[in-house]
Amino acid sequence: MINLNNLRYPIGVGLLTSLLNSPILSAAPEQKTGDKPNIIMFLVDDMGWQDTSVPFWDKETPFNHLYRTPAMEKLAYSGMKFTQAYACAVCSPSRVSLMTGMNAARHRVTNWTLQRNIGVDPADDQLEFPKWNYNGLQPTDTIEQSVQVTTLPQILQNNGYYTIHCGKAHYGGMNTPAANPLNLGFDINIAGHAAGGPGSYLGEQNFGNKEKGTHTLPWGVPGLEKYHGDSINLTEALTREAISALDQALTKKKPFYLYMAHYAVHAPITADKRYYPKYKAMGLEEPEARYASMIEAMDKSLGDLMNYLDQKGIAKNTIILFMSDNGGLSAEARGGIPHTHNLPLNSGKGSAYEGGIREPMIVKWPEKVKPSSVCNDYLIIEDFFPSILDLAGIKRYKTIQKVDGKSFVPMLLQKGTTATNRNLFWHFPNKWGPTGPGIGTTSTVRSGDWKLIYWYKDQKSELFNIREDIGEKTDRAASEPAKVKELSKILGNYLRSVKAQRPVLKKTNQLAPWPDHN
Repeated sequence: MINLNNLRYPIGVGLLTSLLNSPILSAAPEQKTGDKPNIIMFLVDDMGWQDTSVPFWDKETPFNHLYRTPAMEKLAYSGMKFTQAYACAVCSPSRVSLMTGMNAARHRVTNWTLQRNIGVDPADDQLEFPKWNYNGLQPTDTIEQSVQVTTLPQILQNNGYYTIHCGKAHYGGMNTPAANPLNLGFDINIAGHAAGGPGSYLGEQNFGNKEKGTHTLPWGVPGLEKYHGDSINLTEALTREAISALDQALTKKKPFYLYMAHYAVHAPITADKRYYPKYKAMGLEEPEARYASMIEAMDKSLGDLMNYLDQKGIAKNTIILFMSDNGGLSAEARGGIPHTHNLPLNSGKGSAYEGGIREPMIVKWPEKVKPSSVCNDYLIIEDFFPSILDLAGIKRYKTIQKVDGKSFVPMLLQKGTTATNRNLFWHFPNKWGPTGPGIGTTSTVRSGDWKLIYWYKDQKSELFNIREDIGEKTDRAASEPAKVKELSKILGNYLRSVKAQRPVLKKTNQLAPWPDHN
C-alpha cells in the first residue's frame, strides 16, 4: 500500500481520491509490450513554473495553494521532479529543439512560426531583425528559410515504435511539409498543424472553425470535426482522441510513443465549465478563474492517461515525461499585476528572465526512478531528444543535424549529472511583441550559479547569481566586471561557433556586436 504520510507536500482531496481508486492498488495485471518501454511526452503550452500545486522551489508559494493539479502530484510522488528545467522563452524554438536536439541558436527557428516565408517580428525603430528560419524545421532541404533535420519521432518509428502526435504541432510554416506531423515520423496525427494556438477551446465554436466539419486557417483546430457543436472542451477532446489512439497502438504489438502536446494553457484564456465555477467562487477575478480552470483541465488529462495505463496493465512499462514549452504568460491577457504570475521568478513568457524560461518538469520511470525524488541540477529543452532515445534503448542513430542536447538519464538514475561544467545558452535575435522585464532582443548564458543576459539594442549586459537571487532582483554586472567578461566571452564564442544570427543596428547599418565586443 502507498503510505500517504510519506508525501513530501500536502496531499489534495483530488489526489487522495485518485490514489485510493487507482488500479495500482488493485494490482492490475501487467501486459508485456516487448523489451522497449512505452513513452508519453506530455508537453503543456505556456505553463509556468508556478502553475501547479506541486512546488518546484524549496518552499511552497501562494500559487501552489491556488492551483489544483492532483495528477501532477501523483506523478511527482511516483517519479522525479526537476527544479531547474529550462526551455526557450517562446514556443516554436522549444518545440524544434525537442524534436531535433539542437539549440535554438543553431537551428535558427528563434521565434514563433506560422505563415510560409513570413516572419512575425514587429517593426523596431532601432533594430532590423535577421531572416531567421521562419518556415521551421523540415524533413527536406527544398524549403527555404528552414532547417532540415532528422526528427525524434522518425528515429523512434525507424526503431519499431508506433508514434502518435496529439495536439499542438507548430513545427513549420503553413503549406510546408512540416505543417503535417505525418511528414515528420508520426504514424497518427490528431489535431496538429502549423498554428501555435487554437481559434477556440469550445466545441460549440467548432474549435475556431467557421462551420461544422470544416477547417478554417490559420487558427481553426483540424481533425476534431466529430466534436463540432458539442459542449466539450478542446483539452478533453484531445484526451479522448489520444486514448483512442492508444487503444489502436496496443493492437500493433509495438511500443508506443505518444507526444501529448496540449494547446492549453495558451491564449485565448477560456473557462473550462467543469472547473471554472469553483475558482470563481473562490473570489478570483475573471481571467484568473478561467486560467485556473484550464490548468485543472490539463491536469485531468494527465490523470486520465495515467488511469488508462493502469487499467490496461501497462503502467510499469510506460515512461511519462512532463514539461512546458516556455514560461507562463504574464505580460498580457491575465488578471492582477502584469509580470507577477510566476513569482518568485521575474517576468514570464517571452522574457530572458527566469519566469520566461524555467519550467515544471517531472519524469516517471517505473522501477528505475526513485519515487518522490528531486533533481536540482539544470538542463534544457534540447536534452529531451537524446534522453528519450536513451530511455527507448536506441543507442545507434544518425541525424542530419548536430545534436547539442545531453541525456539526463544519469540524473534520473542518480548516477551522475550533465550539469557539471556545462553552460546553457539561449538566443533570441528577434522581437516578440509585448513588452516587460527581460523581454527583448537578447542572448543569455547560464554557467553554474551565474547568468548573464546580453541586450543587442544597447550592448549592455546584466549579471545575476541565480542560487542567491532567484528573482533576479540584483544586477551585479557593475560589481562583478571579471565575471561579466568571463561569461561574455563564453557566450560570444558559443554564438560564433554555431553561426548564430544577429540583428542589424539601424543607426550604423552594421550587425550588432557580439556579447564580448569590449
